[in-house]
This record gives sequence, structure tokens and C-alpha cells, in this order.
Amino acid sequence: MARESFNSRIGFILVSAGCAIGIGNVWRFPYVAGENGGGFFVLFYLLFLLIMGLPVLTMELAVGRHTRKSAVSAYRVLKPENKLWQLHGWAALAGNIILMLYYTTVSGWMMTYFFKFLQGEFYAGQSVEEVGGVFNSLLASPLEMAFWTVLTIVLGFFVCSFGLQKGLERVTKVMMGALLVLIVVLAVHSLTLERAAEGMKFFLMPNWDIVEHVGFGNMITAAMNQAFFTLSLGIASMEIFGSYMSKAHGLAGESVRICALDTFVAIMAGMIIFPACFAFGLRPDAGPSLIFITLPNVFVNMSGGQLWGSLFFLFMTFASLSTVLAVFENIIALFIDTFGWSRKKAVIFNGILILVGSMPCVLGFNEWSHVTLLGDRGILDSEDFIVSNLLLPGGSLIYLLFCVSRYGWGFDNYLQEANIGSGMKISCRWKPYLQYVLPVMLFFILARGLIT
Repeated sequence: MARESFNSRIGFILVSAGCAIGIGNVWRFPYVAGENGGGFFVLFYLLFLLIMGLPVLTMELAVGRHTRKSAVSAYRVLKPENKLWQLHGWAALAGNIILMLYYTTVSGWMMTYFFKFLQGEFYAGQSVEEVGGVFNSLLASPLEMAFWTVLTIVLGFFVCSFGLQKGLERVTKVMMGALLVLIVVLAVHSLTLERAAEGMKFFLMPNWDIVEHVGFGNMITAAMNQAFFTLSLGIASMEIFGSYMSKAHGLAGESVRICALDTFVAIMAGMIIFPACFAFGLRPDAGPSLIFITLPNVFVNMSGGQLWGSLFFLFMTFASLSTVLAVFENIIALFIDTFGWSRKKAVIFNGILILVGSMPCVLGFNEWSHVTLLGDRGILDSEDFIVSNLLLPGGSLIYLLFCVSRYGWGFDNYLQEANIGSGMKISCRWKPYLQYVLPVMLFFILARGLIT
């Protein structure tokens, strides 16, 4: 069977960026930036995105484009005599599945809140306790959470069942187009609010006092972590899209475009959140409370809050679903390439697998709230720890070593594939940095994440 390919260059860029653009861009990046010196953090984030995230992204894409295969099969093609590399392919498959066991639940929360705002469950004059109670009630109801999680999974696999061009690419183009329009509209509206300038100052103005308070080293580490994790590297999420792309354009230029779109959404998210929070005297908090408690309190006190709340959670729904669709496609492709299954069989099998496997995360907030897996972590936090602290940085380190080491594919082979096509080229002068400096930086992220 002939390998599917993207129908257009913009389709590849939007789908790949959609995989990178997710919930973390919105509730993690703005908060971490504000709490780590604003403009100083953003500056170092952009630096590390260029010198860490971008090279590894080109490597994932190079492995995929050269082999036209997903993770396990790609290692079999490039290094058939060394089966140790293939272990990472299986780890990547496990990582994608584990990620979807909890990410689909959080994506379901976004969809839930969109409909709650649309139906008027949030209204002007609602108290802080009432707004927070909506989220607490959602978490306490296994049936409500399961409904939205199942809807997310069924919708995702249904879209992917139509194939790359007719399913994933067609739907993602529409969602990403709508997402970009929504984020601009929401950001412009936030900037018109009273005291918006204070929010933007907290977000983007360099603040050395905050850097001194958190520590320069901690700020650098936070920027390094954010730059690395934002692209979802290490579990072959990007490699699969490399296997579908054409050789008309060099990988450096395409990777820059993906990084730029991902960063644009992250910064625009901050321009939505911080001016809105400061306009109503609320300090932004990290994690779920920012999205599901702080911001709804902003919207209920805002003129036209029902509309703006609906649009914001529609934007969040598109952001989370774009990641869900991209990872589902990766899982399906892994099963098709590795086991020779048809797309229909892979969709049905993995749909059932994710449906059943996601239920512990749903129950972990109510019926199984007493269950802990890793230390004192609940089910969702344990699954997230495995993916974020182990498989993403560890997998990225393996991709790097595979592409620069003579025991793997080798630097010359990687460089040749990366530079095929028009546009920006990667110089061979980067070889010492990629072989000796970048591995140390990635190992530092891996070790720090596991120790912390």
C-alpha cells in the first residue's frame, strides 16, 4: 500500500503545530513566564527553543521522512542489526498511549466548559464559591466526566478513521484556522480592558526583582524545560508527520515555522489571560485552577462574559483536540506499520484500548481519589509524570544520540536528509555542539525532572 502524504505544505505545518500546541501552551507558559521574570524568561525561552527544541525536532522529522515509517519500523529500517534502538520505538508507542489516557480527560473538561458557558451555567453576579463549585461538581461526577472523555475519544478516532488527508488534515486545517482567529480576537479584547497594561507588564516586562527572588538558575531551568516540552518531542509524535511530508523543503525551515506558530499561540494566550485577570483584580494561578476557576470568575464579571467565556473555551477545545487528533494518528500509524494492520482495525482496537484505559483517570478524581501510584501522586499526575519527566526528555535524548552517533544513524546521514529541499540549511559546523553539548543539556533536563 502506498504511503499517505499531506495534501499541502500548509497542511503539514498546521497539523504538526497542532500537535505541539496544546493545553500546556495556555495554562503553563503564561504563568511560568510571569513567575520567572517576565521578559527575561521569554528571552531565554526563545533562545533554548532555538538551540535545543529546534535541532531535536529536525531529527524526529528526518528519521520519519527518510524511512516513511513510524517509530518502531523506522529503527528497523535504519539500524536493523541493532535491536536496542527499537526499544525506544516501543517506548514511544507506550508514551503516546499513556498520554492519551489522561489528556483526553482534560480535553473533555475544555469541551464541557464550552457548553456550560454556551448554556448560561455561568452568569453575571455569580459568586467565587459558585464558580469554583462548578468545577468541583464536575470532578465529583464520574458519569459527567466519563461522557465528555468518551465523546472526545470517539470523535478523535472517527476523524482519524478517514485517513490522513480526508480526516486529520482536513479537520485540523479548519480547527487551527479557527483557533488562530479566536486567539487574536480574544487577545485584542483583553488588551482593551481596564488595567490591561498591568497584566502585560507582569507577563512580558523584564523584572530582575522576580528573577532574584526565584533564582537566576531556577529561571534558566524553567525556560529550558518550557522550550523543550512545548514541542512534544521524544515519543515520535513529530516523526510520524515527517513520514508523511514531501522532500520539497528543508527540515530546518519547516521546523522554524512549527516553532514560530507554537510560540505565537503561547504568547497570545498570555495576552488573553494576564490583562483579563489584572482587570478584575485576580492574580493568575497555575494549573487547572487558572483555567477552570480564575478565568471563569473573570468572565462572569465581564461585560458580555458569556460570549467571551464561550469563545475562550472553544479556543481551548480546538487547542486540545488538535493534539488529540495528532497523537491518535501517531498511534494508528504505529500499529499499521508495526503489525501490518488495516486502518480500520487499528482505529477500532485503539479506540477500545483508550476508552477503557482512560477510565482510571476519570475515576481518580472521585471514586478512586484515594488511589496513588507514584509516591503521593494521583492517577492523572502519575501518568503525566511518566510521560513528561521520563519519556519526553529520555526519548529526545535517544533521538539525538541516534542521529549524531556512529552507533546509530550517524550525523552525516541525518544532515543529508535534513538539508534535502529548498530553504534554510543546517551547517556541518553544528556537529560538535549536537554531539557533545546538547546531550548534556537534555540529560540535565531528564535528571532534574526525575529527581524533582
